[in-house]
Amino acid sequence: MSVGPRMNWRERGACRFEDPELFFPLGESGLSLLQIEQARAVCHRCPVLRECRTWALRNRECDGVWGGMTAKERRAAAGRGFGGRGR
Repeated sequence: MSVGPRMNWRERGACRFEDPELFFPLGESGLSLLQIEQARAVCHRCPVLRECRTWALRNRECDGVWGGMTAKERRAAAGRGFGGRGR
């Protein structure tokens, strides 16, 4: 189901064929690091990585791996002014 032209990128995401839980590790350390790297591997082969990352930054998505970035990385990027607004 398409949500609109701004969300169509999700229909082309490499993650749509993966288990969604892969992108939502329980933490960002220890054993979760392997899961994060596996999620990033999917992201790095994804044709809509940039759109996904921008969406997550603009919408302040607080959970999961989006556009190859963890929630902690997105918070740090937003703090540096990379919130995706106005781009």
